[in-house]
Amino acid sequence: MKIVIDANRVIAALIKDGTTRSLLFDYSFDFIAPEYLLMEVKNHKSTILKASGLSEEAFDLLFELIIERVTIFSESQYHDLLMDLQHEINDTCDVPYLVVGLIHDAAGIWTHDPDFRKQTRMKVFTNIDTLNLSS
Repeated sequence: MKIVIDANRVIAALIKDGTTRSLLFDYSFDFIAPEYLLMEVKNHKSTILKASGLSEEAFDLLFELIIERVTIFSESQYHDLLMDLQHEINDTCDVPYLVVGLIHDAAGIWTHDPDFRKQTRMKVFTNIDTLNLSS
């Protein structure tokens, strides 16, 4: 099942070895995301390091393992649609996730960002929803 993964789920997996991290390595899911996810995680790296207690080396290794599970789409592949969908969601930083999901016919987006609940173009999955979808 193809699911867009929001940066908040990747950050949660980097901070704690729990449900989110386990779901990321569930091979019944094909995770996709815009390249913007990489920038979001890098922008929060110091916070993640502090919250997780990971060393820089451990962070880099874990992040690499997680990203291997996610197909990243460059902005050049969806740039033309960004403006078209700006009105669909309050936070403009979330638009790339919505666009990638719609272009690639994802079943939904896995996120805990409440802004996604306000849009109607794509289903929103929480950890519990994603667990229920797991085979």
